[in-house]
Amino acid sequence: MIDHLNWRYATKKFDPSKKIPKQELAELLEVLRLSPSSHGLQPWRFMVIHDAVLRAKLRPFASDKPQITDSDTLIVFCCLKNLDENYISQYFDRMAQVRDISRESLNGFEQRVVGSLKTMSTEALSSWMKHQIYLALGMLLCECAHRRIDACPMEGFDSKKFDAMLDLSPLGLQSVVLCAVGYRALDDKYAQLQKVRFDANEVFIDQ
Repeated sequence: MIDHLNWRYATKKFDPSKKIPKQELAELLEVLRLSPSSHGLQPWRFMVIHDAVLRAKLRPFASDKPQITDSDTLIVFCCLKNLDENYISQYFDRMAQVRDISRESLNGFEQRVVGSLKTMSTEALSSWMKHQIYLALGMLLCECAHRRIDACPMEGFDSKKFDAMLDLSPLGLQSVVLCAVGYRALDDKYAQLQKVRFDANEVFIDQ
């Protein structure tokens, strides 16, 4: 994994002619589906955009970054706008089904989760859900590096414009972060730069 992480970088220039094999892309998306989240609640959805016309329309609202249009696939990481008791109930319904246990046996666990989230303000809950998104993003970046697939996470975009163009509001979603995946162009100068990280003795604090 260390070799893979030294290889990866936030790709600035993709080769539009290179495509990720369908099976590999499906496995990348499965990594997203299996990503960890607090309480296992998965307060996210991932919009996977291939359409070139749509991506061209989105590009001006992402600082005109070429990664939006030139990568093989653009993934928009979205969080729920509202995580209510009905959503939590559906999650525990699913848990009972998958684990083949009685729904009633999960009532105590469900009440603890509901109680924990009820202590949060609307703003705190929104922030908490967005934090979960970054767990999934980290998993994707690691898996991409492992497979020698390039990726570029991006925050510099107009989320309100994206939400409107992708019609996210009726789905109860809001965009949080983007990730372009594909293969680097051979002339991307950033691929040759040394990785800059602080030394271990500056990063880790032993007690």
